[in-house]
Amino acid sequence: MIETFIWLLGFQFTGEVLARSLGLPVPGAVIGMLLLFITLVLRQGVPAALRQNVPTLMTHMSLLFIPAGVGILAFWPLLSAHPLAMTVVLLLATLSTFLITLLAMHWLSRPQEPKS
Repeated sequence: MIETFIWLLGFQFTGEVLARSLGLPVPGAVIGMLLLFITLVLRQGVPAALRQNVPTLMTHMSLLFIPAGVGILAFWPLLSAHPLAMTVVLLLATLSTFLITLLAMHWLSRPQEPKS
C-alpha cells in the first residue's frame, strides 16, 4: 500500500510543482493525473502495487466530494449572486461530459481491424 501512495502522491506533487512554477491555470492534481496516465501508457502496463491497491482506494472515493462541498459553502455568496450563470455553466459542463463520454465509448467500442 505504501508503494501505491508513493506513486500517487509523487505524481500529484510533481503536478503541483509544475502548475505553480509555470503559473498554469490547471490544478496540480490534474497535471499529476495526466503525467501518471502518460507514464502508464508509455510503460505499457500497470505496476502490481497499483493494480492491487487502487481498487481498495476507489471504495473510498466518496471522500473526494468533501472538498467540493466545502468549496460550495465557502463561495456561496458569490455563487448565489449569479444563479443564471451557475445554471448555464452546470448544464454546459454536464452536457459536455456526456458528449465526451459518448464519443470516447463510441471510439473505444469500434471493431478492431485484424493486424496482419
